This record gives sequence, C-alpha cells and structure tokens, in this order.
Amino acid sequence: MALHAGALLALVLKPHAWPWLLGTLLADHLLLTAIGLWPRSTSLGVNWTRLPAAAIARGEVCITIDDGPDPEVTPRVLSILAAHGGRATFFCIGERVVRFPDIARACVAQGHALENHSQSHAYRFALLGPRRIEHELRLAQQSIAQVCGTTPRFFRAPAGLRSPLLDPVLHRIGLTLASWSRRGFDTVRGDAGAVLARLSRDLAAGDILLLHDGHAARTPSGQPVIIEVLPQLLRIIEQRGLRTVTLPEAAR
Repeated sequence: MALHAGALLALVLKPHAWPWLLGTLLADHLLLTAIGLWPRSTSLGVNWTRLPAAAIARGEVCITIDDGPDPEVTPRVLSILAAHGGRATFFCIGERVVRFPDIARACVAQGHALENHSQSHAYRFALLGPRRIEHELRLAQQSIAQVCGTTPRFFRAPAGLRSPLLDPVLHRIGLTLASWSRRGFDTVRGDAGAVLARLSRDLAAGDILLLHDGHAARTPSGQPVIIEVLPQLLRIIEQRGLRTVTLPEAAR
C-alpha cells in the first residue's frame, strides 16, 4: 500500500517517470505472487513449516492429511492409524465434513485433530478478496464445530497457495497457518515407493508431513497411495524413536 501511494505521489510530481513507476509496481506484484505460490514462505505472516522447539525436543513429528473426509479412503486411514497407535491432523474441507459427518466425528473420537482447509477448497483461493477469504474460513469453522464439537486452531490453504490478504483474516479468526516440511506429491504420483522415499528421507523430529485422503492418486494396483504409504511411514517413524502427535498437541 505504501508503495502504491508513493508511486501515485511520484507520478504527480514526475509524470514523465511513469514507465519506471509502472515497472516497480509490476515487480512488487510479481514478488508478492511468487511468495504466495511458495507454500512454506513465512514472508506473508506466521506459517508453521516445522513443529516448535519443545515438540522437537520431545521427538515429535506430525502427519497431516488433506482434502477429506473421503468415504472410501478416510475410514481405511483411521484403521491404519489405530493399528499403529498413530496420531494425525486432518485438514478437512468444510463441505465434506457436512456431507460425511460420521467420518469426521470418527476422526475426533479416535484422538485425531480436525483443522480448517476452507469450506469449498476453491483452487482460485489465492485470488479471492479478503471478504471472500473470511467467508470461506468462517464457514469451515462453523461446519467443523457444528458436526464435531471442536473448533479448529490451524488453517492450510488449498494447494498451499495464498495471497498477502490471508494473514489479517487468520488473525481475526484466531487461526494459525500451517504448511509442511515434507510432501510426497501423492495427489499426482501413483508410485508409493517414491512417495514414501520423499517423506522418509532424513526424517527427523519436528517434521510436518503431508499426505492426502481426498484427491489421492492411485497406485498401479488401484489403491489410494496413502493406503500403501502410511503403514510403512508409521513403522519408519517408530524405528527412528519418534512419536506422532497432532498439531494442537505439538503446540502445548
């Protein structure tokens, strides 16, 4: 805003300099866009890319699972987590929570966290204005609270993409942005071994791992990638002496 105001003043004082002023403004917008397209950037506000120091000292990691609940995949994910004593954080789409309330409630009942992934998961989310962003987030807060009786504390933007307008909205609602330290690209890669390798290579305390129950890619055998990856990932975490927790647990 200051740059725009300064450019306007400079244009009044030196109208012949308009090409340079326009170039400066365009460069500013390109920079902001690039930062917003980098999900792990902290330049636009607070963004959890790793767990806090206290959680690292406790040997904790966090598995986050996006885009659900999914009636085919999520119950199987819950069974795998239960078999291994694992905890996960589900970044849920508000509309899907309302559509599949029993699955959402099962996540909470089994000790997992349900967090805000917007109401509709619009892929143009990063292009929305502040009023529309706030509408999306508040609707998702309401959907999850009404169905599950819990209020999300964390938010993850659809596809991780955001604009400079997001952080003030998060502050008003009381949400913290969370991205990840490792992702397997399991919505586009059907190779479970490659996804597991990306997630587990140099895995250490403090890592936030990203998987998907919704929009999951399929392996050659037709399985959602997360179903093949998650049991092996949980075994690796245990072998390395680490412990899975939810994001709210890591924040304590």
